[in-house]
Amino acid sequence: MEPNPGQPNNMDQKSMEDLRKAMQAISMQQRPPRTTEEASHRTFQFWSTQPVPKLDEQVTTNEAIEPNQTPDKIRQDPYTLPDGFVWDTLDLDDNAVLKELYTLLSENYVEDDDCLFRFDYPANFLKWALKPPGWKLEWHCGVRVSKNKKLVGFISAIPATIEVHGVPVRIVEINFLCVHKKLRSKRVAPVLIREITRRVNINGIFQAVYTAGVVLPKPIATCRYWHRSLNPKKLIETRFSHLTRNMTLQRTIKLYRLPAEPKCKELRAMVLADVPAAHELLTKHLKSFKLSPSFDQEEFTHWFLPRPNIIDSYVVDKDGAITDMVSFYTLPSTVVNNPVHKSIKAAYAFYNVATSLSLQDLMQDALIIAKNSGFDVFNALDLMENKTFLETLKFGVGDVLLVQLEVPSNQAQRISSVTSLIQCQDDAVNLPKPCNHLFTSMDRV
Repeated sequence: MEPNPGQPNNMDQKSMEDLRKAMQAISMQQRPPRTTEEASHRTFQFWSTQPVPKLDEQVTTNEAIEPNQTPDKIRQDPYTLPDGFVWDTLDLDDNAVLKELYTLLSENYVEDDDCLFRFDYPANFLKWALKPPGWKLEWHCGVRVSKNKKLVGFISAIPATIEVHGVPVRIVEINFLCVHKKLRSKRVAPVLIREITRRVNINGIFQAVYTAGVVLPKPIATCRYWHRSLNPKKLIETRFSHLTRNMTLQRTIKLYRLPAEPKCKELRAMVLADVPAAHELLTKHLKSFKLSPSFDQEEFTHWFLPRPNIIDSYVVDKDGAITDMVSFYTLPSTVVNNPVHKSIKAAYAFYNVATSLSLQDLMQDALIIAKNSGFDVFNALDLMENKTFLETLKFGVGDVLLVQLEVPSNQAQRISSVTSLIQCQDDAVNLPKPCNHLFTSMDRV
């Protein structure tokens, strides 16, 4: 029987719907899961072998997932790479090597989903991020092509201390896991993770923290980046943001206009002499969280003392007493294939403590300083107390979940920036640690 052309062909409709569902399923399998729902339908071939909680596991204890190993139990030889690749420990004091790492990251590291922007880590930023007090050369772990020695993979660890319910734990932060785009089917990344784990274990450290822009087993919390336009015209021209409904460019510029100068007259750049008092201020603040980083004074100096185009820190000095501090780091992004703009200068909120001012007033002054310093956008995560000022100061929520924090329940207001392979009980966290959330994913308004 011939089908009636005036009636819908049910078989064709069903086939098209089946095809649509199949294509959607294939698409989901090709990209990393961005939500817990997506992750629940995945199998994690690598992470199922690692000491991390399962996605559906209920964590009820505050303890290490696995006991620390004795030296005789730790593998002494490097893991075997796929044929054609060799290990190399990168000496970042060698400018040629540092340039190689910069090139690898700038061409292959984090991009937004539409491939419009790519993080552009300057060489001095990389040295700041990868050489804090206690850094180790062997924790700058590279992979090269055997024949031509081209750098095609990298992973790093830096030492840190966190406090879990007041108990200090020595850990490492894992950052800059990067594999050349053409080699991502070679299964190099799991070997990199195993090798950096081995190198850290040899030094007697058995816990690590990391962040990811995707859902992996098992996030303790999910944070999202929020963006505050400082140069809306440029952000719109680069497609970082867009005109909202019923808004013109001029109205948008007016909406985001800031006062010319900070409101707090006692706010000034931090100097070396401020370090003891500012360190004490931040340390006291971090004690209010169940899971937090712990900086000694040397580490505080490294992470917070201002460095041009890397880290800016300001303090409120009231008759010699440091009562408040605000800080942000600089991370530009390359604008891909734009005829006018080559980069976006972005400020990222770091650690902020408000005691004599409201946090909202302190952060507004930070926005003004950043605007006057030529930044195009100011970014902040919705963790700790940040939700108290984000909407009021006209931050817009990004379009991608950015930081997945490993362990139990979703308590973002108690967290700052990192993820842990330590299991903690339900409301256990707040982690503002310097460099982990710097190096994850990218999103836009």
